[in-house]
Amino acid sequence: MSMHSTSNSQYDIVIVGAGMIGAAAACLLARSSQNYKTGPLSIALIEANPASPFDASHFDPRVAAVTEKSRQLLDRCGVWSAIAETRVSPFQAMEVWDAEGTGRIQFNAAEIDQPNLGHIIENSLMVESLLAEVAALNNIDFICPAKIIDYQQTDDELGIELDDGRYLQARLLIAADGGNSSVRQHFDFATKEWDYGHRAIVSTIQTELPNQQSAWQRFMPSGPLALLPLNNEGDLHRCSIVWSQETEVAERLMALDDSQFCTELSTASEHCLGKVLSVEKRFAIPLRQRHAADYVVHRVALLGDAAHSIHPLAGQGANLGFADVVALADEIERAVSRGNDIGALSTLSRYQRRRKPDNLATMAAMEGFKRLFGADQLGLRLVRNMGMSKLNGLPAVKNTIIKKAMGL
Repeated sequence: MSMHSTSNSQYDIVIVGAGMIGAAAACLLARSSQNYKTGPLSIALIEANPASPFDASHFDPRVAAVTEKSRQLLDRCGVWSAIAETRVSPFQAMEVWDAEGTGRIQFNAAEIDQPNLGHIIENSLMVESLLAEVAALNNIDFICPAKIIDYQQTDDELGIELDDGRYLQARLLIAADGGNSSVRQHFDFATKEWDYGHRAIVSTIQTELPNQQSAWQRFMPSGPLALLPLNNEGDLHRCSIVWSQETEVAERLMALDDSQFCTELSTASEHCLGKVLSVEKRFAIPLRQRHAADYVVHRVALLGDAAHSIHPLAGQGANLGFADVVALADEIERAVSRGNDIGALSTLSRYQRRRKPDNLATMAAMEGFKRLFGADQLGLRLVRNMGMSKLNGLPAVKNTIIKKAMGL
């Protein structure tokens, strides 16, 4: 289906992938360009698969821990109020501890004079809200379902052939089509990648004790466990879980019946929220780290997971993708205001220079965390516990870290 007339085949920008990152890019570019002196950008958003509708009767097992900076982007996209009115779960605190000792650290919003540390938001709600805004914007054509079967590239533009026979032309192609990006593969972007040998088990659970609007994360040698607080009209007895385990362990956990799984999860969480009473359908996602050597070539830019996939350790994947969106939109606006070509490598390289160091630093930090907490040697265990406990006693340093993580 197409949400708008698609007789127009000449676009300024074609975005491939209408997940959170692609749809946010479409909304931000369409809305902000309405103030350009040269007039709004024309945008096509292409998606191969129909979106899964948001179902308010269940929590989507796939959630994102959205920082304040990302919330501000959703507001600029025109969707924050609709999301907030439907269902969001702000969290005020975060507790992180080590299974192999006594190292523990607490972060609290009150200590940095903020109303919260972030919001847990269901992926399907974000996508549905963004696509509703896409439908309301008259300078976006949403083409779905459609697959790209070929490209023709000249110096001045990119030709894009769709499987329904349509032919689109654009000055810039943005790939937001995820970790297995077909755009990245077609244009031969080199990547560095490796398999973690882990799977992330995600689901929604009900707990004996209320979640206190706090996120809980326990590090174990076999992988981290995160319990992310959900708020269903004041009911605080539900959490979204992300349990990263070695593949064999994950397969064993997935094979358990619900009652056995709840027992294992109660033990793994050290009963921080009492017993786990029930679990909804579980999904196991293979974990792979991937980073493109370059995010851009002439007329093509990679966004989000198409450029970089990260361990879900700290829930930063969506936030890194949203930060990509903001940086690329800034550089496009800069190019338009100066009369420069939005698809030129010189324009796109500015986006890459802004985002690559931050993404690499976050990925390196997550990898360091994973290795430090996965190591079982006594010396490293002491370092972990002394480090966490010491950091917990240094509020100025601790609060600087959490502010940076929130994008403040």
